[in-house]
Amino acid sequence: MIPFDKLGWVFHRFGKRIYPREVRQDLCRFLDTLPPKAAVLDVGAGTGVLCELSQACRNDLLLTAADPAEGMLRYCSNTVETIVATAEALPFENDSFDAVMMGEALHHFHDVHAAFLEIARILKPNGKLFIYDFNPEKFMGRVIAKGEVFLGEPGNFFTPSILESKLAPFGFETKSEEYGYRYTIYAQMQPQ
Repeated sequence: MIPFDKLGWVFHRFGKRIYPREVRQDLCRFLDTLPPKAAVLDVGAGTGVLCELSQACRNDLLLTAADPAEGMLRYCSNTVETIVATAEALPFENDSFDAVMMGEALHHFHDVHAAFLEIARILKPNGKLFIYDFNPEKFMGRVIAKGEVFLGEPGNFFTPSILESKLAPFGFETKSEEYGYRYTIYAQMQPQ
């Protein structure tokens, strides 16, 4: 297992560099679709890089960062609420958030199905989801996936199409964009 609790300073220092321009632009486009003062949860937030990038897009968002590693969360901006929690057990009421975002986090989740159940539960009706991760069908994506598994991480890497099919049973309509070995997914809860 990667000792994330002790590596917060590394991720804080270098985290923004791994978000390419296209992904940052996708994030801003996603956030632009949200209502004013939208409540947004970053699941697997680490040091809060995605929250920081979100604030550069919109300064009116009510951001919350959730991560199981307290040592990572301590580097989040003081304008972001933080909570120690796993994706599989989010300590929030039903229908609490307008949007959820995950940046390079999904592959660390131990139970992806349980995480999606929780995300669907805490999202408001018509809530939105933004995911950024690595495509294991691409060479660099495979290298990263194998490295994560070697280090004892769950290694839940999915192609965009497989991830979209995993989100569908939870009521999400999805759209993906690919950038080399990286991709983003926009998803919105559909009325049941």
